[in-house]
Amino acid sequence: MNRLKEKHSLEKKSGKHPLKGFIDTHLHTAPDAKPKLLNDLEAAEAASQEKMGAIVIKSHLEPTSGRAAIARIQTGFDVFGGVCLNSSVGGLNLEAVKTAASMDGKVVWLPTTSWDEIDFTLKENWDKLEDIITLIAEDDLILATGHLQVADIFHVLDLASSRGVEKIIINHPLTRVVGATVEEQKEMSRRAYLEHCYVACLPGHDGLDPQRIATAIKEVGASRCILATDLGQIHNPQPTQGFKVFIDTMMKLGISPKEIEIMCRANPNHLFY
Repeated sequence: MNRLKEKHSLEKKSGKHPLKGFIDTHLHTAPDAKPKLLNDLEAAEAASQEKMGAIVIKSHLEPTSGRAAIARIQTGFDVFGGVCLNSSVGGLNLEAVKTAASMDGKVVWLPTTSWDEIDFTLKENWDKLEDIITLIAEDDLILATGHLQVADIFHVLDLASSRGVEKIIINHPLTRVVGATVEEQKEMSRRAYLEHCYVACLPGHDGLDPQRIATAIKEVGASRCILATDLGQIHNPQPTQGFKVFIDTMMKLGISPKEIEIMCRANPNHLFY
């Protein structure tokens, strides 16, 4: 019961851990079809005030490469974007990936809100995916698995490995939409980083026990994990504050300061720089 009370009060806590040099690889900003707490510039300014290294802005609906470029110019802070291959951009659309890459986009997220609309067993879709992953390898982009199911993730990992993709993120592996076991995460970690997001612990989302994340990190190893927030929703904490709370919570659950540095600074730096 005490743990349940703690979990549901996470969003009310005040984090203290400094964020200097850290990178939030997953946050949502305005403009968006749903209300967001901060716009691109405000999120960049808030991260800059904390002396963070960078942020990555994601939209389920539209590419964020151009938006990130504007935020970088206006704030002088590193903001990265990319494209999420949902139906609003044409699904597995090679041209959308080419355009994002031409505008200095860094990340190609496979479908999230449209994941159930794309059957990867269909040859047409698989051919499109092959072309996209080949381009990701050629342009040294980051492949993120979005909301794909475990079986599809392993198929994608096999294809990515065959094409020479070196930078891969498995998004929120413990959430309901993915639901990877620790053993499956260990297997995934041989070829990708496991990205654990604070939003999954909050009520109104997955309500995930933070202990499960800490346990997975210890089993998989911090060298193959990333901590991020996935914040920006109007009903949730401000992203930098949520990042601090998440880090403080992980440290209380036995994750060392060195492991925090690896997951929040070293691993994201390897991907984005």
